[in-house]
Amino acid sequence: MADKPLLHFEISERKVLLRILDVLFVLAALFLLGTFTDFSYFRITTDFWYWTILLVAYLKLFAHVFELYDLQKASKFDSVLKNVLLTTSITVLFFMLTPVLSPSLPNNRFQILYFFLTITITLLVWRAAYIYLIASPRFNKKVIVVGDSFDIQLIYDAFVKADPNYEIVGFINTDGQIRVKNINLIQFEVRDLRKAVKEYHIKEIVVASGYKTGLMLPLYNELSFLLNQGFPIKDYMQVYEDITARIPVQNVDHDFYRYFPFSRSNQNKFYLFGLRLFDVVFSILGLCVGLILTPFILIGNIIGNRGSLFYTQERIGQNGRTFKIVKFRTMIKDAEASGPRYAEKNDYRTTPFGKFMRKARIDEIPQFINLLKGEMSLIGPRPERPVFVQELSHSIPFYNIRHVIKPGLTGWAQVKGDYSGEEAGALEKLQYDLFYIKHRGLFLDLNIILKTLSTVLSMRGQ
Repeated sequence: MADKPLLHFEISERKVLLRILDVLFVLAALFLLGTFTDFSYFRITTDFWYWTILLVAYLKLFAHVFELYDLQKASKFDSVLKNVLLTTSITVLFFMLTPVLSPSLPNNRFQILYFFLTITITLLVWRAAYIYLIASPRFNKKVIVVGDSFDIQLIYDAFVKADPNYEIVGFINTDGQIRVKNINLIQFEVRDLRKAVKEYHIKEIVVASGYKTGLMLPLYNELSFLLNQGFPIKDYMQVYEDITARIPVQNVDHDFYRYFPFSRSNQNKFYLFGLRLFDVVFSILGLCVGLILTPFILIGNIIGNRGSLFYTQERIGQNGRTFKIVKFRTMIKDAEASGPRYAEKNDYRTTPFGKFMRKARIDEIPQFINLLKGEMSLIGPRPERPVFVQELSHSIPFYNIRHVIKPGLTGWAQVKGDYSGEEAGALEKLQYDLFYIKHRGLFLDLNIILKTLSTVLSMRGQ
């Protein structure tokens, strides 16, 4: 049987660890600062307990907004440095400017500097320790994949992208049709499985075979032996979903209801009513902001775009119904003179002013009209054009399933996926959309809103 495996924290455990220890270390550092120095601006006492709650609330909120809990970014110190500085700066600013609940500004303004530096240095030291002690490759979770007739390289790339500490060491080929480009992956024989588990400190076996052809008897016996010894053997579909937050539709047969049953929230009247109420309130606020910005956008459009301010386009909505989406124009005139085509990253048809509007998501403001009319929701799959829906429906399994709910102004695919209009990008976005449809609920919606805010503030729109 395998040696005792090296220490490894699962994705959920690492996120919980980051969230808890961020707060504990910051509060401990501030307590020590107040105990051993004359620092008096912030005190952790029963008399002023609400100071602590307010600070923790702001710290958690802005740490989420500035992606301190993104495991990919949390494993790279350059990303951590930038995100910690942003988080601490905004946290301290909001804390100081919150009336009643925060302490009065001290006469000695250096107290504010000590407050800021203590939080910043504490987070940087702890996060550096996290990178060295927990996110280090020596603590990777090592895995063997068992599969037939699928692309192991695709699985490898998806897992590495989603979790830097999930390491696929090799695979067992069950039908001779696996194509592997990665020379670092080892192909194991069935008879050597127990030896490989021990030698390579394997912590998990992921089985992506057996849905149609079943497992061959020798392999089944080996897996059964390991399972009886308490070794974790997991289903590829579930592991893929847990790690990537996507549904692997390319590996699902046509009996799709078996693999991604829809969220109960899709039929929950209280949830849907609350969501609609939020859409109406948010769209009214968004249109008010749009009215304030419109004169400036109009001037920028006259100078930079030299054409109509708005444009409308037919899109596919809930249950396949079409509607006209409204946006600020960001492209040159006659951008599709040669016919419909996908928007691309760094698309030459986008004007310089249009590029700025896209990065800041300003071009999306008129879509609040669609929200107010009920044609769209704040959160959901992005609506696509009929011509592209027809093409993608023929080439990508279950593409039309994304139309069972209202399209959204933002969505899980927009905050998690890369920008791409090609078929490969559309497949990845569909996987995220189906994940949202399956797990739709209040907490996922809040997560998307916070990630969207992060995207807007960091100007990552396309």
